Amino acid sequence: MIEVSFSGVQLPWLLLLAAGALPCAWATRRLLAIVGAYRWIWHPALFDLALYVLVLCALACLTGAIAIPS
Repeated sequence: MIEVSFSGVQLPWLLLLAAGALPCAWATRRLLAIVGAYRWIWHPALFDLALYVLVLCALACLTGAIAIPS
């Protein structure tokens, strides 16, 4: 497991990616709300969770924290 040290505190890399995925998912949710996409979404809370997981997975794949299965 890859870890990052901040002032002597070891943090897993995925925790940092999860913290970075929050503002990205928030911005995407705001954009979708402005466009009016939430009128077509049956369960907004479940959609928001799925959106966050997809953003987190995209960040993890882009940074190489997890391998993309082939």
